[in-house]
Amino acid sequence: MATGKRLDPYRNYRFRVVIDGIQTAAFADATIPDTSTEAVDYREGVDAPHSRKLSGLTKFGNITLKKGLTDSLELYNWRKSIEDKGALKNRKSLSIILVDEEGNDKAQWDILEAWPIKYDVSALSAKGNEVSVESMELVHEGVRRVK
Repeated sequence: MATGKRLDPYRNYRFRVVIDGIQTAAFADATIPDTSTEAVDYREGVDAPHSRKLSGLTKFGNITLKKGLTDSLELYNWRKSIEDKGALKNRKSLSIILVDEEGNDKAQWDILEAWPIKYDVSALSAKGNEVSVESMELVHEGVRRVK
């Protein structure tokens, strides 16, 4: 007896990151930021002897992007512009897009007003054989799932 169409969950290893409409690089890792809203206790003198819960500020977690180090300076230059001029005119929008096994876009998170607060390159070692990785941590002012 058929009970309905089977929906398999998407795999997490195929995705794209688009920064201000430009697909700048393929990333090895990208975090989808968490969101949380604080609960505020409130009670008036005529209320029952317990507090009510009101919604407070909403907070957004940071994003971390990691990719193999190449000769591209785009990410480094974005971070450097923050160091030199501040974040005001250097904020960017970005999208993290999950892709299915056929290459179709299936889920998309749009990140608003993002800017890098940290840039890091993995340690170098003459004894190792790992790929050198650059990582960037971004703060932002909102995340919205559009697909």
